[in-house]
Amino acid sequence: MTIKTLVASTVLSTILLPVTAFTQTYNGQHRRYRNHESARQAQTRSDARHHTKAKVVAGSAVGGAVVGGLLGGGKGAIIGAGVGAGGGLLANKVRKDRDVKQRERGERY
Repeated sequence: MTIKTLVASTVLSTILLPVTAFTQTYNGQHRRYRNHESARQAQTRSDARHHTKAKVVAGSAVGGAVVGGLLGGGKGAIIGAGVGAGGGLLANKVRKDRDVKQRERGERY
């Protein structure tokens, strides 16, 4: 190790060490919402921002259409898509209710 490398690493560590103190840290605390309504509104905003409902319902409909198409041809694909979309709506409702409860308890988000 040369003197030049040693000096360079010392200077860089001296400059960068204080910078690391200002980076984001995770302290293990999650935001707790005061009531059910504010937790539900926050979850609704998050879902709208990430298009969660559309992703769940569309994915379930496509899955149902594939299974229906394999089992019953074209007519089966149409029926499977309808059943899959209905299942996706139900799954999204359950997911959203679970996430609202987690927000109320402060477990996530």
